[in-house]
Amino acid sequence: MTDPKKLAIKDFVYELPDERIAKFPLPERDQSKLLQYRKGEISDHTFTDLPELLPPHSLLLFNDTKVVQARLLLQKETGGTVEIFCLEPVAPHREVQLAMQQTGSCTWKCLVGNNKRWKSGPVKLHFEGGVLQAERESRHEGHFFIRFTWQPSELTFAEVLELCGKLPLPPYLNRDLVPEDHTRYQTIYANQQGAVAAPTAGLHFTDRVMNKLQEKGIDTAYLTLHVGAGTFKPVKADTMEAHEMHAEQLFISKQLLQRLLKQIGNPVIPVGTTSMRSLESLYWLGAKVLQQPDLQAQELHVTQWQAYETVNLPTATAATEALLQYMERQNTGYLHASTQIIIAPGYTFRICSGLVTNFHQPESTLLLLVSALIGEDWHKVYQHALENDYRFLSYGDSSLLLP
Repeated sequence: MTDPKKLAIKDFVYELPDERIAKFPLPERDQSKLLQYRKGEISDHTFTDLPELLPPHSLLLFNDTKVVQARLLLQKETGGTVEIFCLEPVAPHREVQLAMQQTGSCTWKCLVGNNKRWKSGPVKLHFEGGVLQAERESRHEGHFFIRFTWQPSELTFAEVLELCGKLPLPPYLNRDLVPEDHTRYQTIYANQQGAVAAPTAGLHFTDRVMNKLQEKGIDTAYLTLHVGAGTFKPVKADTMEAHEMHAEQLFISKQLLQRLLKQIGNPVIPVGTTSMRSLESLYWLGAKVLQQPDLQAQELHVTQWQAYETVNLPTATAATEALLQYMERQNTGYLHASTQIIIAPGYTFRICSGLVTNFHQPESTLLLLVSALIGEDWHKVYQHALENDYRFLSYGDSSLLLP
């Protein structure tokens, strides 16, 4: 078995010319190309073909997170601009859902552009009928804790971001925001505010495709993983052992766990790497709860290497049942957890049997995940995509990977 800690990121490189990065979305979401990889064979399709290509009795799983306008351009008293990028909430709530409903003031972990020019004092942003103020509370490695206060104070932080923030496009698009990004950089089923990057595998879905899935008897379900900026974090370490995975917040309903329990033995296909990381994390959370039945809510966390260090592994059924029983004991219909799971070659999939995903950056943890699923054939898939004019990254084309 491959030891994922010893993997060298230089083995996950391919040549991605800049002109192959899709800078803008296609006029119609579902007209993107779809590469199907099935048991070693590759075929070319259009995304509207997806319902026909999915294995019978599949459950397709979507991440319904919604991208928030997390980029803020505030003014210093001297007139200069400070850019603040909200990453995740710190106080009074660390849970994204609650933090977005906070009124009056809150503290977030943020990246700050032009920080050297921000000497002291608060910075402000005036918006229609109100003002947002930001002050640095403390500095940490690579980021700051920023305290925001605003008027009118009865507005929620979600409403403030909606009124005065900007959508955070991926850095590799290397362009300014255009009006169509506001709809096209969200999935049609985006519902839970809190992501700072879109779960881009879902951008291809339209009502037409959703209706076709229903006609074909393909079941669908939703979970929420709030995608963090860490999804773009390049791997700078020579081996994966020295790379720290970012943590992301995960919300799961009791209904979804019950649905997954019924699905065991049939294909579970996540839409996107975030959905896949969420589903596999559920298994490891269940394994943890089986070992520690009285686990505290704040301990519901999957560490980076937990999947490779756990012994006495339960079945997927036992792990899922353990989580349901845990929710019964806690008297809750929702599970809030966090995950740092790294899915890399050497990983054994516990819940997922395929993946719908876009084409990822070289030397990224997302490419490691693809390789964990289809092995060395990832080279073949990416070579085919490059030779056949597929568009890459967030606004690019799609693939259906069925090992």
